[in-house]
Amino acid sequence: MMAIKLIADSGATKCEWCLIQPRKKSIFTTQGLSPYFFGSDDMLEIIQSEVLPHLKHTTAIDEIYFYGTGLSNMNHVKMMRSVLKKLFKQATIEINTDILAAARALCGHEKGIACILGTGSNSCYFNGKKIIKNSPGIGYILGDEGSGAYLGKKVIQYYLYNTFDPELMHRFNKKYALTPKEILENVYQQPLASRYLAGFAIFLAENRGHYMIENII
Repeated sequence: MMAIKLIADSGATKCEWCLIQPRKKSIFTTQGLSPYFFGSDDMLEIIQSEVLPHLKHTTAIDEIYFYGTGLSNMNHVKMMRSVLKKLFKQATIEINTDILAAARALCGHEKGIACILGTGSNSCYFNGKKIIKNSPGIGYILGDEGSGAYLGKKVIQYYLYNTFDPELMHRFNKKYALTPKEILENVYQQPLASRYLAGFAIFLAENRGHYMIENII
């Protein structure tokens, strides 16, 4: 009998889940489960409220493969395993990094270079079985070049420094209607700052062609 599998790929902003059953596969999305931002109680609550409703017509999960940001840290791995074991007591559980998920998905059993470009960014060399070399993500403050948080931060810098020309300033104000004070409070006083910053990256996509936007990209 085919095992029922639940696979998760989690970044800082969202987590995509795939439930694999005999002759059936379903995909759904929840908010990201990053151990940098959430403790075990928060993780448990998110899975109970956002994941379990998608599984209510499913028999017991046999295998769980959870790939995510922050899971090169063994303390984070232990926390995630503990959370999942509370809810899926009978399942065998593999927990690993999001960059390994990207490498397995992209390369299969072949050698190759795999990259992640989401809220954060990362890259590695994969030998077909495991990651041999990794240029580690060092977070949105120090690195994550090219990520949503990095690009969103550039948009905010151009806006707050009044570097955008009048046309782009008008477009930004029309889209977001934010004051500098509100932006700074969200970045420095509210949780999930990287997720907040990444939300401004869409402004670049919507204004391609303008020379200032192209300079940032």
